[in-house]
Amino acid sequence: MKSITVVLLTILAAGGASAADDPEVQALLVRMDDLYRGTASSHGKMTMRVKTNRFQREISMEMWSEGAEKSLIRILGPARDRGTATLKADQNIWNYLPKVDRTIKVPVAMMSGSWMGSHLSNDDLVDSSRFSEDFQCHAVQKSESKQGFWLLECVPNEDAVVVYSKTTLKIRANNEIATEVTDYDERGNPVRTMMLSEIDEISGRLYPRHIRMVPNDKPGEYTEMIYDEMEFDVRLPEDTFTLRSLKK
Repeated sequence: MKSITVVLLTILAAGGASAADDPEVQALLVRMDDLYRGTASSHGKMTMRVKTNRFQREISMEMWSEGAEKSLIRILGPARDRGTATLKADQNIWNYLPKVDRTIKVPVAMMSGSWMGSHLSNDDLVDSSRFSEDFQCHAVQKSESKQGFWLLECVPNEDAVVVYSKTTLKIRANNEIATEVTDYDERGNPVRTMMLSEIDEISGRLYPRHIRMVPNDKPGEYTEMIYDEMEFDVRLPEDTFTLRSLKK
């Protein structure tokens, strides 16, 4: 997944070393990037629950990915959505709608729109940035023990294509897993917070099985992803990430 678009804007003015100036911070970011955005292939099944002030829905899906550039998500249920699929290849997204047997490329103007009625956007699906390469981060708080947390703030590089103006990362010291990620707008106000929990070992690496996204301006609303099955470093057919595969 979502994984997540991250940006920061006003942090460097407050002082602190950038990721490049602090080897300890840089090493931490590299390890975290490799965990969530590594080059490994993956396959899994998950459940997405969405709660808004207007509706609640639950969607089951199957997903395949290869690195940060390619992914395929196919809806398994409910019945009315079964067969709907989303393909990501580099910075492009296509949706397949089985009811009309039509494949549609998502235009740039709709990239900020909601994906499947959730609090995730199409932009989130194509984001392939790495904290260790595309942002300048510094430690607001360093953990003094394995029981503590790191708190990092990061600012995007000038050439980074980002949506938000600031992001903070709360990282558990004992396993170097980010447990809380908060995105901010240009005024420094929190826009949304992603919480990661139920850390489990999958294919030899630690991974959060539960992710909850909470929009700060919509009390009581959320989107959560529960990973029911997950495996890494799997062999995938060569045509997995093609337009033809959307209709399978």
